[in-house]
Amino acid sequence: MEHSAHDVGTVHDHAAHQAHEGHGGHHTGRVTWGSAATATLHCLTGCAIGEILGMAIGTALLWGNVATMVLAIVLAFMFGYSLTLFAIRKAGLDFKTALKVALAADTVSIIVMELVDNGIIALIPGAMDAHLNETLFWTSLLGGFVVAFLLTTPVNKWMIGRGKGHAVVHSYH
Repeated sequence: MEHSAHDVGTVHDHAAHQAHEGHGGHHTGRVTWGSAATATLHCLTGCAIGEILGMAIGTALLWGNVATMVLAIVLAFMFGYSLTLFAIRKAGLDFKTALKVALAADTVSIIVMELVDNGIIALIPGAMDAHLNETLFWTSLLGGFVVAFLLTTPVNKWMIGRGKGHAVVHSYH
């Protein structure tokens, strides 16, 4: 394997990857759908917390659609990164290193998830104008999460199989 593309300041312990059973081959593409779904669900949890909170706050404050969506997206990224950040900080990483790992692990997954989820909400007639007490608000939001999960899982499987995305977190479990 060619290592010249790796950051020279980063120590990369291949023995830890080889001994780390149960996470599929990080560099061989032999990642199970289950591990990809687990990584996606982890990401979706943070995104959903932020997205629901942002949509609820924006809707309750009667903000416009754009302001509400921007708040929801910002909070989705914040909570998505936070879940990973807190988990790997427990492994003893300093904040700066942990933040780099969280950004590497979750950025693509969160971007795909947010594009899909918000795209669905924007496309469903009346969803952005629905209020918190309306079924349309909750069904479009939750339906967007389901579709985002289904479309993001293959992306995560592909990334993990190449040692990217959530694979960078595995050595810190």
